[in-house]
Amino acid sequence: MDIFKRISEYQTESEKLAWEGTFREYIQLLREDPTPAMTAHARVYEMIESFGVEEGNGSKRYKFFEQEIFGLDRAVEKLVEEYFHSAARRLDVRKRILLLMGPVSGGKSTIVTMLKKGLERFSRTEKGAVYAIKGCPMHEEPLHLIPNELRSEIEKELGVRIEGNLCPSCQMRLRVEYNGDIENVVVERVLISEESRVGIGTFSPSDPKSQDIADLTGSIDFSTITEFGSESDPRAYRFDGELNKANRGLMEFQEMLKCDEKFLWNLLSLTQEGNFKAGRFALISADELIIAHTNESEYKSFISNKKNEALQSRMIVMPIPYNLKVSEEEKIYTKLIGQSDMKHIHIAPHSLKSAAIFSILTRLKETKKQGMDLVKKMRMYDGEEVEGFKEADLKEMQNEYIEEGMSGIDPRYVINRISSALIKQDMSCINALDVLRALKDGLDQHPSITKEERERYLNFISVARKEYDNLAKKEIQKAFVYSFEESARTLFENYLDNIESYCNWTKIKDPLTGEEMDPDERLMRSIEEQIGVSENAKKAFREEILIRISSYSRKGKKFDFTSHERLREAVEKKLFTDLKDIVKITTSTKTPDESQLKRINEVTKRLIDEHGYCPVCANELLRYVGSLLNR
Repeated sequence: MDIFKRISEYQTESEKLAWEGTFREYIQLLREDPTPAMTAHARVYEMIESFGVEEGNGSKRYKFFEQEIFGLDRAVEKLVEEYFHSAARRLDVRKRILLLMGPVSGGKSTIVTMLKKGLERFSRTEKGAVYAIKGCPMHEEPLHLIPNELRSEIEKELGVRIEGNLCPSCQMRLRVEYNGDIENVVVERVLISEESRVGIGTFSPSDPKSQDIADLTGSIDFSTITEFGSESDPRAYRFDGELNKANRGLMEFQEMLKCDEKFLWNLLSLTQEGNFKAGRFALISADELIIAHTNESEYKSFISNKKNEALQSRMIVMPIPYNLKVSEEEKIYTKLIGQSDMKHIHIAPHSLKSAAIFSILTRLKETKKQGMDLVKKMRMYDGEEVEGFKEADLKEMQNEYIEEGMSGIDPRYVINRISSALIKQDMSCINALDVLRALKDGLDQHPSITKEERERYLNFISVARKEYDNLAKKEIQKAFVYSFEESARTLFENYLDNIESYCNWTKIKDPLTGEEMDPDERLMRSIEEQIGVSENAKKAFREEILIRISSYSRKGKKFDFTSHERLREAVEKKLFTDLKDIVKITTSTKTPDESQLKRINEVTKRLIDEHGYCPVCANELLRYVGSLLNR
């Protein structure tokens, strides 16, 4: 890639986006397409929608968040539908501060960062174009030039809504530079940019004694007072506060509830009336989405103070809990490790999953549902089927505790511990046991967990270890069974012949002797028991498979070893049980003979080629499973 050519192309693209014209030309532009006149809230919503929405099972998934936010589909859907969508339609929620409240490292600031970056990109598209009065420090909406008395007529004519008044700077420039000639006021296209302080403002609390309200609302330029003679002259004022610069876009309050009260008072009129007070001027209009984030303890402290009632009533609080899906938690760790310089160290399969199992267990709450433990609940949350429970049970559990996911181990702690495992010298690969060991060692250093919590968490590490043991055995089982693939297929076909005979009340013919025999009940049960099919349920299970075969036949498809996931699992488990002694001997023997060595090499090759292992962790897995089978 020619780096400088690519930079040049990007600069050319930016130059092509530039547009400048008179207010008359801007009005003509709105006649053709009124979308540039949309509010900041509508712009954010349109930006999210532009990435696409998937609908299914009565819920929506917004693709905009998919690359960075994992496992928070329900929280994100609520956020977009109840706040952004409603605010975009000018409902009253746009006059509220959006407060994201949740535990540390839950994704609150990531959501805000994504919205800021998304707005920047969206403003470079045709649909997201933003136009402003040229030279205005607040990137003013040009329609504010229209006198209030004429607005209702012009709104009908253009199909737009005009809200807000000219800022003091533009009022003076209209008088001084343009002699009141609205038609020729210069309008330009602006690109939203946090770096250039256009349409995005960020306020972070610091020492209240040294932090000035001017950080929000701008300040007097004392060097120009002698020139212009008054503090109320807009030319003697810097409109460079965060609220000024965030106009037309988004204003972020980091850790909002840590702010001194005087900084929050400005938000009372800004949220309700769409304006704020600065210097010795009338109220200044601002069209901006105010988004803040805080943790639960800060929020509880805030609402307990009666003095905050006015501001509290102007907030929409959106809980952002931890993710509760193991597979999504894995993606979080993969993303964070991918951003580091440790990508060269191989992470064995199931290592991150084991860490994710531990994390999710710490966040779940015990359900009152009979027969449901935390591990089963964890599996159901992750989309797995659990025998005896249905979709309705899942929804019931999800609605059982409002605060579920608001506590537990955070992803940062897990990544810190994985980092400590990764950074050890001379390690080319780490496995699940290394990760679980690092998590366990770190509990002693964790600053905020009690002795009782530590005991609970140690128990969850043991549960995660057991889950990994099962995964490791299955992995070896698959690798060995594939080495006996022909045997698996033969067993599969044999089972199908037997259940067909059983369901049709017919005899089965021996392929060698031609002798007619009853279906082999022992064989059928030995396979069905591997996946927990009870004696009472065997008939229904066999009939269901025959119906599936018939359905495949009607569609002209072949019913094979891969067509029924549960039956395939049962055959593999049965075969593995029969092969268990061979696996035991092969994986644990210190001096394997030629045939054993050949089998070990076949299994190792399959683990490397098809299951994502490297030579180091493949051999470690074989040794570990060998020791498990010999216990």
